Amino acid sequence: MPRRARLVLPGVPLHIVQRGHNRQPCFHSFSDYLVYLDKLRVHATTAGCAIHAYVLMTNHVHILTSFDDVSGPSRLMCKLSQQYSSYLNKRLGKSGSTWEGRYWSCLVPTERYLFICQRYIELNPVRAGLVVRQDQYRWSSYRENAGLGDTHSLLSPHELYGRLGTSEGQRKESYRKLFATELTEAELTQIRSGLQEELPLEHMAGRPGRPKKKNQ
Repeated sequence: MPRRARLVLPGVPLHIVQRGHNRQPCFHSFSDYLVYLDKLRVHATTAGCAIHAYVLMTNHVHILTSFDDVSGPSRLMCKLSQQYSSYLNKRLGKSGSTWEGRYWSCLVPTERYLFICQRYIELNPVRAGLVVRQDQYRWSSYRENAGLGDTHSLLSPHELYGRLGTSEGQRKESYRKLFATELTEAELTQIRSGLQEELPLEHMAGRPGRPKKKNQ
């Protein structure tokens, strides 16, 4: 069955997932992660996309972005995917696509779901068993959002992040406290189903999810 057309709305954050071809690794070395983050920063700027959260896993990536131009996300992912794939092929001496077809995406209505989605993204390494705590994983936005250093200078906090406190210190402390509560199974299912069906998260509330995919 063909995938439905993507729903993209200006000002509404979009949760994007892109996987390695045949679930193969798309990051092989320390430098690969750095190159991807550098290209993400460059192309997010040129495409007019604000990056709120991300995580680079071994064989897939998650990005949470906002934009004013509905063409922004597709322009971002097109340039990012092509240029990173070209870089990796050249470095490894191979050919072919690094990525599994087109990316998946899901709208994230902000007031209710923004921080649920950010926690989902930044907790991905914990769920995958790569680390015990989210602050131990280097290739995500958590440490920057939580004020723990390791900044890659590509994040643009959402307006709701600014409401977490009256000072930068308060905001970062409040953000860290969000992670004291685990995501529920219902929230996990809702996000996974939203990505698989490419529907806004609010449409997935109370709906039974499809079987969980690995490495998501």
